[in-house]
Amino acid sequence: MVTIPQAFEAALQRHRAGRLAEAEALYRQILAVQPNHADSLHFLGVLAHQAGRHDAAAEWIRQAIVLDPNNPFAHSNLGEALRASRRFVEATASYRRALELQPAYPQALNNLGVALREQGALDEAIAASRGALQLDPAYPEAHINLGAALAGQGRFDEAVAAFRHALQIKPSYPEAHNNLGAALAAQGQPEKAIAEYRRALELKPRYPEALNNLGVALRERNLLDEAIAALQQAIQFNPDYAAAYNNLGASFAAQGQLNEAIAAFRQALRSHPEHAAAHGNLLYTLHFHPGFDGRTIAGERERWNRQFGDPLKPFILPHANDRSPDRPLRVGYVSPDFRDHPVGRYILPLLQHHHRGQFEVICYSGDPRTDWMTDRFRALAGHWRETVGISDARLAEMIREDRVDILVDLTQHMAGNRLPMFARQPAPVQVSLAGYPDTTGLDAIEYRISDPYLAQASAGEPAARSERVTLIDSFYCYDPCGMEVALKPLPALENASVTFGCLNNFCKVNTHTLSLWARVLGQVRDSRLVISSRPGSQRQRTLDTLEQQGIAVPRVEFVDFRPRREYMELYHRLDIVLDTFPYNGGITTCDALWMGVPVVSLAGDTPVSRAGLSLLTNLGLPELVAHSESEYVNTATTLAGDLPRLAQLRSTLRNRMENCILMDAPHFTRQVEAAYRSMWRNWCAAPTK
Repeated sequence: MVTIPQAFEAALQRHRAGRLAEAEALYRQILAVQPNHADSLHFLGVLAHQAGRHDAAAEWIRQAIVLDPNNPFAHSNLGEALRASRRFVEATASYRRALELQPAYPQALNNLGVALREQGALDEAIAASRGALQLDPAYPEAHINLGAALAGQGRFDEAVAAFRHALQIKPSYPEAHNNLGAALAAQGQPEKAIAEYRRALELKPRYPEALNNLGVALRERNLLDEAIAALQQAIQFNPDYAAAYNNLGASFAAQGQLNEAIAAFRQALRSHPEHAAAHGNLLYTLHFHPGFDGRTIAGERERWNRQFGDPLKPFILPHANDRSPDRPLRVGYVSPDFRDHPVGRYILPLLQHHHRGQFEVICYSGDPRTDWMTDRFRALAGHWRETVGISDARLAEMIREDRVDILVDLTQHMAGNRLPMFARQPAPVQVSLAGYPDTTGLDAIEYRISDPYLAQASAGEPAARSERVTLIDSFYCYDPCGMEVALKPLPALENASVTFGCLNNFCKVNTHTLSLWARVLGQVRDSRLVISSRPGSQRQRTLDTLEQQGIAVPRVEFVDFRPRREYMELYHRLDIVLDTFPYNGGITTCDALWMGVPVVSLAGDTPVSRAGLSLLTNLGLPELVAHSESEYVNTATTLAGDLPRLAQLRSTLRNRMENCILMDAPHFTRQVEAAYRSMWRNWCAAPTK
């Protein structure tokens, strides 16, 4: 006759061999005979956890602990089941109880570190992982978890060292390769990151997380077709993988496939409704799509605010800032783009001309990538704060500790934004500037700086719930940032034909815009079109669309991304720039005008579709702004037929730029500072809450 100990040993053997159904049957047979057999209850729970039934696992193990409360392994395994259910506080308590019973328990320390990291307690997580490694230096999982916590603090050099240590112990460790790749990517080493992701996938082909990370890295290298393929494969292996859907949407958007992008973002939200980045990406992408008007976008903003802004209102605390209305102010700028980036080039003139006696500048930088412009920002900032890997809650605390009076969002819903941090309102006055010319919709950002042309209310579009719009002469302030590229004569004079072009980000190019361009090309004999686009399938789709509209393929040329000087020199080849719609060019339009190339723009009913209206009106060329599709086509074709005027614009546009408010950085700065001061005085005069 088989005894209970023998039956239990047989069950354990089957469990260790992976014969889980047989093991479960034996555990249940034991419990049928002896219901209070603690070890069978415990391992039945472990088995349920392995099968993904985490709530059932926790219930079985709790029953075992009632019978055997001093079993440290049961407490640690209960923690694992709770952590898998994202019940991190309860999991942490279970791990701590296991360690009370057995302090020299490296697995419990390691698991505690993971749970603490999930709760954002990174210092404690690092201490726990290091404690596990003191007990067992050859514990590769602890090295990985240490690296993940270090990466969460932005300590990427140390994280890379930890992941490499794990690989020294266990070279064929796909999770270590994947994590190493992520840390290398954060260091700005995309090629090395891609190699690590590919190595992880060699070891573990069905690895959705590595495929997702590979897709992101490929997208950042503008290998969009490959990125899409990797992300679709990640979704194939994990159909509910919200992050992969979100990244897939971003890759489709970069190719101008807006319908596909929007569908992917919506699927991400169906899989994970709490995915703020996916919802923000969806909202931002709607601005590019000609099928969505201002009211639809406003409705989506309202949903975002209800979902991600309103729940954080309980975290808004009273502000103790000195309410003296005329004292010097501490202004904090929050951005992932303090570098050679359109937003960086936009905001640099403001920081260069700030009145140092009245405004102390603090920059909160959310990107580890640096360049010459980052160095310039560092020099201009009174204080520089690195925010990579810092949680929204901790960043809000930092801003309060810095006693910021006015906090400025420079990103809105673009990548790398910190809007959930702004929702905690760490500064008494919060304002939106730069990024793109539209509202965030977030109640906690009370102010937005705009200009009279961008802020024309679209018909029937509701305003943000409590936003105040401050108007200055021009939302845009342009600085060529050292690109003193010489002008050249009008190319049409030598070519005997007109060359149109668009060097905007290709994500702004859609089928509707292409149809307008085709109408222009169709009316201007022998004209050509130059489009900025990375290599990829989007080029053929573009050619197919234009060819269907009667434009022969040889009339269209694509140019790849180029360093900034070479990019500016591309304007030597263009006679007229055709603006995109509904998302106009901004700084790119300024680049064209600086290089003597006129821009024909179409104004619409959303702020992003009125950038051309703002720029060209402030330049004194409102006649280049169309207000209907037929007028757009007519304006472009008429201009193309007037070579003397094109030549005259070629030789005078730079001087126009230099002598108008678009390049009057001191004037722009004084107006922004006056807006800040007015906002501050409003707060000082408001009743104390």
